[in-house]
Amino acid sequence: MARRGPRVRDLRLPRRPGRAARALVLLFGLLVTGGLYVLLVPQARHAAAEGGPPPSTGQRLYETNCMSCHGADLRGIPRRGPGIAGTGEAAVYFQVSTGRMPRARNSGVAQRKPPVRELDPKTAEGRANLLALGAYVQARGGGPRLPAEHGGALVGRDTAEGGQLFRANCATCHNFTGRGGPMPGRKFAPWLRESGPEQLYTAMLTGPQDMPVFGDRDLTPGQKKDIIGYVLSVRGQRNAPGGFDLGEIGPVTEGFSAFAVGLATLFFIAVWLGARL
Repeated sequence: MARRGPRVRDLRLPRRPGRAARALVLLFGLLVTGGLYVLLVPQARHAAAEGGPPPSTGQRLYETNCMSCHGADLRGIPRRGPGIAGTGEAAVYFQVSTGRMPRARNSGVAQRKPPVRELDPKTAEGRANLLALGAYVQARGGGPRLPAEHGGALVGRDTAEGGQLFRANCATCHNFTGRGGPMPGRKFAPWLRESGPEQLYTAMLTGPQDMPVFGDRDLTPGQKKDIIGYVLSVRGQRNAPGGFDLGEIGPVTEGFSAFAVGLATLFFIAVWLGARL
């Protein structure tokens, strides 16, 4: 009887699953993940799916245009945007209606640009959306509110008083006719030629960037309206008929020009007299 040799183990690797098996495993994994997501989804989303109240217009606009920089709680996000809790609907109106917000990048001084189309106060829909956004921020953090009047109702009639108040409180930065100019620290006071009554009023209420805040204790609503009336009255007028306007920045350039012209005149008179003697 012949002896059997020792058994030799089969060292071949097991067969890999085919493409069909891998596809079935992937499909099973997706089904399990989807089922767990449906079971564990937050209750708020369930309520929305079941016909719960949708987000308000102001909330939707805030989440679309503002939340990525200012945060869901209006407290800001480091290195992206400051907190805006407490700035109020007045600040929202000024910043958004002038196109300074939303900003393309968080650096330098925000410059005026055309506003987002759906928040453009020149259209009825855009104004309604802008007011809804401001109301949402106001309800979440409080702050200065928009005036009850708008448009021509914010333009005061006492332009003489408005001019005195403007020269005392605003001309240092915006010059005597609102043309603006350079400031320390590579900053620039804007020209007021495109600002409407509501933008001028809300700027005084909120003090954007380096501008001081002029609350109702600093300037009464009537005084603010007179300042607006003055700014609008000097906008586009010909302040120097028959001559140069010298930048419309007041007595500094006028005095220097008079000094330079006078000195040059005296020099030529002295030369002429010296030549005749």
